[in-house]
Amino acid sequence: MKRLTGIIFFFISFLATAQSDSLNNRDCDLRISLLTCSPGTELYSTFGHSALRVTDTSTHSDLIFNYGTFDFNDPDFYKKFILGKLLYFVSIDTFNYFLEQYQYEQRGIIEQTLNLSCQEKQELVSALYENAKEENKYYKYDFVYDNCTTRLRDIVARYCMDSLITKNILPFKGVSFRNLIHEYLDNGRQYWSKLGIDILLGSPLDKKISNYEAMFLPDYLLKGFDSSYSGNKTLISDKKTILSKAFQPGKKNFFTPVVVFGILFLLITLLSFIRSKAVKTFFSIFDVIFFFLCGALGVWLLFMWFGTDHFTCRNNYNLWWALPTHVPLSILANKKAVWIKNYFRFTFWLSVALLLAWFFLPQQMNNALLFITGIIIVRSFFLSKK
Repeated sequence: MKRLTGIIFFFISFLATAQSDSLNNRDCDLRISLLTCSPGTELYSTFGHSALRVTDTSTHSDLIFNYGTFDFNDPDFYKKFILGKLLYFVSIDTFNYFLEQYQYEQRGIIEQTLNLSCQEKQELVSALYENAKEENKYYKYDFVYDNCTTRLRDIVARYCMDSLITKNILPFKGVSFRNLIHEYLDNGRQYWSKLGIDILLGSPLDKKISNYEAMFLPDYLLKGFDSSYSGNKTLISDKKTILSKAFQPGKKNFFTPVVVFGILFLLITLLSFIRSKAVKTFFSIFDVIFFFLCGALGVWLLFMWFGTDHFTCRNNYNLWWALPTHVPLSILANKKAVWIKNYFRFTFWLSVALLLAWFFLPQQMNNALLFITGIIIVRSFFLSKK
């Protein structure tokens, strides 16, 4: 009887062990990798893209988990985008479909295989599927703190059993969000887009950032994962190029904001010293339009600061030259009332103070705006003497 019981016990133990081994092998059939996609031609693709690839050899599935999806057909898309209320969501696509898209756009893809244990891979995949459920997949997008790249950074770090340690990946000491964004825009020769971003986004973008925060951009997540280790092992076990980058930025455009605004500043300054009826008529129109546009931009910046959820639009020092009060005062610019002269005298001295403080502000200003400030100084001086 004891012998029979021992045989049964041995048989049950064997089955349990076999089942456990089967489950462990099932977990190890999973392969998880980070895909980093190179920048494209459109502004939204200037910064590249990141996604996670999950390959399961037991089910022959090859899927992409993409946190950068949004519904462009939403009738309120532009309203939500402007107000900072646009929801992004997790989508699941096949790898072949994903690959075709980037082949068509001539953008490169680099794959880094994550060096995770069976348990870590299983938990990470379960979390990805949980995130992709209808009730969980939506999130409010933030350009630097919560985007399709930071979501991958966070979820991988969360399911590493040992703390994830990253060596320095910062290009220089004291680098800011704006510095890294400029790197992409300059490489893509997006000089006018750079100007627009520098005007719209305020001093929060100039925060000095850490390794962890630098990984809000795809290339820096790639560098971060390359330089990371968990416990006694590196985070990345293999790295390869799936798709070579074919797209190249266009030729450098001579008419950059610095050139255009520099030429405009010289012309306006020279014309301001010419005494003729034609020039006087020109400035009676130019001053109204110029100061009105500066004021209207100021109103827009105030709205983006106080009327939206865009954190990086707050504390914007461009309001120093784009005064919202220019909107009503521009219409009265040609009047000879003393209080109007005093207003433009105040504008003159405020703009001079801005130039003196330009390189010491807690917000990095776009250098092309030096010439806009120069035009404000010149024209407000002549209007104050009118």
